[in-house]
Amino acid sequence: MLIDGKAIAQTIYTDLTSRVSKLPFRPVFCDVLVGNHPASVQYVALKARIAERIGIQFLQADVSDTADEQELIDKILDISKHPGLCGLIVQLPLPKKFNVQNILRHIPFDIDVDCLNPDNVQKFYSGKFEQVPPTAGAVLTILGSVVSDLRDKTVAVVGKGELVGRPVAYLLARAGSEVVVVDSGTVKPMEITSQADIVVAGAGKPKLITKSWVKSGAIVIDAGTSEDSGSIVGDVDTESVIGVASYITATPGGVGPVTVAKLLENVVLVAESRVSGG
Repeated sequence: MLIDGKAIAQTIYTDLTSRVSKLPFRPVFCDVLVGNHPASVQYVALKARIAERIGIQFLQADVSDTADEQELIDKILDISKHPGLCGLIVQLPLPKKFNVQNILRHIPFDIDVDCLNPDNVQKFYSGKFEQVPPTAGAVLTILGSVVSDLRDKTVAVVGKGELVGRPVAYLLARAGSEVVVVDSGTVKPMEITSQADIVVAGAGKPKLITKSWVKSGAIVIDAGTSEDSGSIVGDVDTESVIGVASYITATPGGVGPVTVAKLLENVVLVAESRVSGG
């Protein structure tokens, strides 16, 4: 059965719309876009439409890809002074000339709704950062829609990147799952994934996961994305796996929509924290 990420996201948006309407101010969310890569431009525009729809004011800060690193940092610091700002992210990937970690370090910790400031990353893995990285949060939310209890479930997480694999593995282990991380150095990865109750793919390798990687009745969450012939594709060969898995997310329409919803939920959490004095 295909998991409808758009329907899950819409449920979150209904809740967020209600929560935003109760705030004494209108929260502001800013996305810094460097250059004009078509996929990034399209993604930022999508976030803008949804944010405005649920009552969040959206700001797009455009920075030329000819700008140097200090110019980008200065832009981030200037935007951070905006009244009502409850979320600031830098659209990734950045041009290769930028030191990404240095850029992300300049996003103020309290409005880092992508949870990528290196200091916040360290706090997250020590259990001292309340917000959850959006993609990892999306994976847990999707699993929660089809599994009542993650304790004692065996999970194979394919990929150990900072956006998907590492935070997903951490959150699942914290939820009581038995987690094994599979990466490019893993010997016989198929033997590991084919025994797991849940497979979470986040390697960024087009159609890496085929039916031979998945045991009958397993749940497959495809959180990997990459470009292939101008299209966005996932890590899972859905046509191959759909006849084996009990539940599977599609790409697009699976993890992606829920990720945007969890990002905007983080913005709302920042706004609510300010109201409560947190």
